[in-house]
Formats: sequence, C-alpha cells, structure tokens
Amino acid sequence: MAFDTFDEGISLGGMRSRTEIRTLICYLFKSVGVPMAKDAVVNALMEKGLANYFETSSCFDDLVRNGNVEMTDESKKLYYITDNGNMIATQLEDTLAPTVKERAVECALSLLKQEQVENDNKVTITKTDNGYTVTCSISGGDMELLSFSLYVPDKQQARIIRKNFYKNPDIFYSVMIALLTRNKRSVTEILDELGSVI
Repeated sequence: MAFDTFDEGISLGGMRSRTEIRTLICYLFKSVGVPMAKDAVVNALMEKGLANYFETSSCFDDLVRNGNVEMTDESKKLYYITDNGNMIATQLEDTLAPTVKERAVECALSLLKQEQVENDNKVTITKTDNGYTVTCSISGGDMELLSFSLYVPDKQQARIIRKNFYKNPDIFYSVMIALLTRNKRSVTEILDELGSVI
C-alpha cells in the first residue's frame, strides 16, 4: 500500500495511508456504536500514535463529504456512521492490523468515558482580584451531591485541580463523606486507593 500521509507524530505500526485512516475511522464508529465528536475520534487516533492530527482531521472531513459519516446532533457536534460507512468498515476492516484496531477502540472508549465524566461533573475557574476560584460540582443525576470552591493563586494551579478532579470525582465525594462522618476506616481505604491512582 502506498504511503501518502505525513508521518510526524506517528508511532511504529501507525498508519501512513489515507485509505487506512478512513477505514479505521469507520471501524471506530462501528465498534463503539455511539455517536462521537470529531475531536474524540481524532484524539483517539493521535493519543495512541496511530495517525497524524492533520491527516486524521482531513480524512474525517472526507468521510463526511462522501456521506460515510453524518452529523446527528448539531449542538454537541456528534457524528454517526451511515450505511455506506458501515459497509466500508465491514468490507475493509481486515486490512487493518488487529493491534491498531484494538488500540484505537480502547482509546476511543476511554475518551468517551472521560467525556461523560465531564458532562456529569462541572469545574468552573473564575478570575478574582487575588488569583482564581475553582468550583467543583459533583452530580448525582438530577441533583447536585457536592459542590466546593477553592482559592488558588494562579491559573496553572487552577488547571491542575480541574484536571485531577475530572480524573476521578467519586474519590473527592468519598473523602468528604468519610471525613465528615469521621469514618477512619473509610479514610484509610480511600487514601490507599488514591495511592494506587497516583
């Protein structure tokens, strides 16, 4: 197969053919089975070093133009695979290496999970006269379970807090409940769990 893409940022075993990239995008949609944002698809391939950002973005646009992938939710910019795209995935998926398919799907599912976490839980960063206020909110479906605000002196620290909160908001909730109920055993268990996460 002829190589017709830029290879910057691609790891060993990554894709260097636009046909392969388009096929993998269709395969991703078929395997994950839910609508996805363009960024989630592009990031899934980039994070595992499977394809170059610009090539992946361009191939995604090709699939949209050709009617293989269509937008299903304009407000959230979510796309789904059409019957034509599904046919491409079915007929050509055997041309892709099993490890490439596995890595791409694994990353896409991880990104979708993270997206869900960020939809269910909110972090806002507000600039103040002396620094920044970071407000973290944990949702329990229709109700807010916990909300807390922290002061930090600079934006870098605010971003670190946001990133770490989104990694596992459940731990923050568990820690607060354990501390406020003075449940020493729970605190110890959570700290042990936190050690394994870090």
